[in-house]
Amino acid sequence: MSSDPNRIAAEQERWHKETVTPALARFPEQKETFTTNSGIPVQRLYTPADVPVDYLNDLGFPGEYPFTRGVQPTMYRGRFWTMRQYAGYGTAEESNRRYRYLLANGQSGLSVAFDLPTQIGYDSDSPYAEGEVGKVGVAIDTLADMETLFEGIPLDKVSTSMTINAPAAVLLAMYIAVAEKQGVKPVQLTGTIQNDILKEYAARGTYIFPPAPSMRLVTDIFAYCAREVPRWNTISISGYHIREAGATAAQEVGFTLANGIAYVEAAIRAGLAVDTFAPQLSFFFNAHNDFFEEVAKFRAARRLWARIMRERFKAQDPRSCMLRFHTQTGGSTLTAQQPMNNIVRVTLQAFAAVCGGTQSLHTNSWDEALALPTEESVRVALRTQQIIAYESGATATIDPLAGSYYVEHLTGEIERQAMAYIAKIDEMGGAVRAIERGYMQREIQEAAYQYQRQVESGERVVVGVNRFQVEEPAPTNLLRVDPAVQEAQRRKLAEVKARRDQAAVGRALAALRAAAAGTDNLMPPILEAVKAYATLQEICDVLRDVFGEYHPTEEL
Repeated sequence: MSSDPNRIAAEQERWHKETVTPALARFPEQKETFTTNSGIPVQRLYTPADVPVDYLNDLGFPGEYPFTRGVQPTMYRGRFWTMRQYAGYGTAEESNRRYRYLLANGQSGLSVAFDLPTQIGYDSDSPYAEGEVGKVGVAIDTLADMETLFEGIPLDKVSTSMTINAPAAVLLAMYIAVAEKQGVKPVQLTGTIQNDILKEYAARGTYIFPPAPSMRLVTDIFAYCAREVPRWNTISISGYHIREAGATAAQEVGFTLANGIAYVEAAIRAGLAVDTFAPQLSFFFNAHNDFFEEVAKFRAARRLWARIMRERFKAQDPRSCMLRFHTQTGGSTLTAQQPMNNIVRVTLQAFAAVCGGTQSLHTNSWDEALALPTEESVRVALRTQQIIAYESGATATIDPLAGSYYVEHLTGEIERQAMAYIAKIDEMGGAVRAIERGYMQREIQEAAYQYQRQVESGERVVVGVNRFQVEEPAPTNLLRVDPAVQEAQRRKLAEVKARRDQAAVGRALAALRAAAAGTDNLMPPILEAVKAYATLQEICDVLRDVFGEYHPTEEL
C-alpha cells in the first residue's frame, strides 16, 4: 500500500487503454454499473492508489486500538467464537430438551428466544397472549418457568444470551435467581441480555414504556451489573433487526452506533463513569450475502466505535473501546422457494462473520423461512459453524482479508457513510430524537423499498426466487407448535399463583412501585418480586402504571 500512487494511476490508465478496451469489445460486461448489495459502487479493479490507509493509525494490530483487525490479540488461534444457536419454543420443558440437544452436539453457549407475549410483558393467561403462547420462542411467566428452562444446565459453566428488551430487567432477575438456586453466585455468571430498546422503536416494535423510563431501566441494569454481575454483558446493541427491516450495511453500522452513543450518554447522565460500564457493552450484527461488504462492515464498525469511545467519551480503559459482537446470519435472506439453497447462503454469511472477527455466532437453519427449525436442520446449521472452525483454514490467521485493496476500500467507505449518519443524528439531538422524528424509520424503509424494486425488476438476482425457478412440492415434516401448549402453560401459571405466598408478592410489588416512582435502582426490587414468584405481567403492569405505555406519535 506504500507504492507510488501516481505511477500506479498512470499504469492503470495504460492497462485500461491497451488491455481492457480491446477485451470489452470482444466480451462486454454484463451490466453498466456494479454495486454491493447495499448499493456501494464497485470499480472493476482496486489498486493501492484506491486505498490511502495509514497502517498503524487505521489498522494497527489485533487486541490494540483501533481494533480494526480484531479485539483479541490471538483471535481464533486461542479459542473459537462462541457457537450460540438461538433457540426456544413452546414450553420451558420443550426448550430445555432442545438446549440439552444442542449442547450435546457441541454448541458452546445458549441463546434464548422468548415468545411474543413474554417480549411485551404479558403472561400466558392474558387475552393479549391468545394464539401466541410459545409460537416464536419459549413462554416465561414466572421464576418457575425459568427454573425449568435451565434445569440440569449448570449456569456457571455455560454462557447464555437472552433476546429480550422491554422486560429485560425482569428476565435478567429471573436468571440471577435461578443461578442462586443452583448455588451459582452472580459474579460467576457470563452471558448477555439484549436490553436494546431504541432499535425496538426504530425497527422492531416490541416496546412497552416510553423512551425516558425505558432508558432508565437500561442504565439501572448497567449500574447493577457493574457492581453485582461484572462478567455479564449488560446490553447487546443491535444492528441485526435494523438490517432485517431493510437497512443497508452502512445504515446498520451508523444507526447501531448512534444508539450506542445514546446509551453511553444516558449512563453518564445517570452518574456512571464511562470506564465502569463501557467494558460490559456488546453489539449484535447481521450477516448478509455480499461476502466482502459484510467483512468490511464488521471491520469498519470496530474501528469507528473505538474512535468514538476514545475521542468523544475519553475512555481510558482499552476494553471500553472494544466493539465485541455477536452475529446472526440474515433471516430476511432466507427463501421459502428452494429452501435447501439457504444452506449455501448461511455458509457464506457465517464465513463472512468469521473473517470479520465475530465473538459469537448463530447460524440460521435452512427451513426457517417456513417454520421453526427441526432438530435435523438446526444440527446442520451448527455443523456449518464447526466445519468453518475446524476445516476452512480461516481460523489459522487473524483478519485474513486485511490488505485486500477491495476490502480496505469498502471498510473505509462504510465507515465514512456510517459516520455521516451519526453526524446527522447528532444534529437532530441524538438517537432518541431521531427515532421520535421518524428519521431512522424512513431511511430504513426507503432502503428496503429500493432493494425490493431491484429484486422485482430482476436487477438483483435471488436464486430460486426471480431466476432459476423450479416447480416444487409443498414442504413436509415442518416443526409446528401444538396449540395445546397455551392451555398447558396457563395451567402451570395458575398452579404457581395458587401455591405462592400472596402477601409476599404484594409486598414485593408495592416496593417496586415505590422505587419506580422514585429514583432508586429498579433491579433489586425486581429481583425480590421475581423471587416471590410475582409474574412477568404483574411486574410489568406495576411499571406500566407508573411509567405509562409508549404509543408512536403521528410524526412517526
